[in-house]
Amino acid sequence: MKVLITGGAGFLGAALTNSLLKDGHQVWLLSRNPSGARIPTGAQAAAWDGRTAAGWGGLVNEMDAIVNLAGKSLASWPWTRAVKQEFWESRTNAGRAVVEAVSQAARRPKVLIQSSGINHYGLDGSMADEDTPPAADFLARLTVAWEDSTQPVEALGVRRVIIRTAVVLGRDGGLLGLMALPVNLFAGGPIGGGKQAVPWIHVADEVGAIRFLMENEAARGPFNLIAPEATSNADFYRKLAKALHRPYWFPTPAFLLRLVLGEMSSLVVDGRFSQPKRLTELGYRFQFAGLEAALADLLR
Repeated sequence: MKVLITGGAGFLGAALTNSLLKDGHQVWLLSRNPSGARIPTGAQAAAWDGRTAAGWGGLVNEMDAIVNLAGKSLASWPWTRAVKQEFWESRTNAGRAVVEAVSQAARRPKVLIQSSGINHYGLDGSMADEDTPPAADFLARLTVAWEDSTQPVEALGVRRVIIRTAVVLGRDGGLLGLMALPVNLFAGGPIGGGKQAVPWIHVADEVGAIRFLMENEAARGPFNLIAPEATSNADFYRKLAKALHRPYWFPTPAFLLRLVLGEMSSLVVDGRFSQPKRLTELGYRFQFAGLEAALADLLR
């Protein structure tokens, strides 16, 4: 299989690329700076501007699948108006560039995997699944625009899968190191009331689910990529402290984080419980369904 990945030089893109290469697939990565990016050995890289199909669009004629992961990281602080606009434009412009390339291709890929976020459902409410409507806050509206950016490929005959991804936990990147910092400094404890959800998924299951959905022709539409074990903030930090052999005690006041981080604090202070309903119904089996097993694997 030949796979093209946008945003492929990041943590998740590298993990997916290495998995595909290990099994003998061919991978091309799009990067704004191919010579300066960390490209996994065995992959090929092409330059793009993140806005158009200029210079790389012809590659699509050779591809069996496209994985669109491109988008400025939400970990960019502070969330000024300009930064929030970059969140928006980096996602929608990349999506439109992919549509442009697919529409011009003489031979179109069979499937497009479109990235999105579990915050699609908002930051409060009852347990959400793929049938839950989107919320109206900034993060939810951002996911809607991100998903909609590649919707036109469906009319071109390309199977499209939307992955609404939780926080991806991994050894070599992602947010686990930052999340573990207060615990490692012996200041671990719940954030705010501790009852809010912490949506997470082990990187092995993130990659495994993407490949499962890529290869399963019955997969279409949105899928929640989140571990099936519902985890509260208090549960998460209690188990993280245990895994790191650190104390679990003082809570971090929510108002302090809101003061320091501003709107970005919603990523850690708020959270809605969600479940991977369609993914499990389709037959995907999680390698790490529970947090304790996931942390034991990642922190050993």
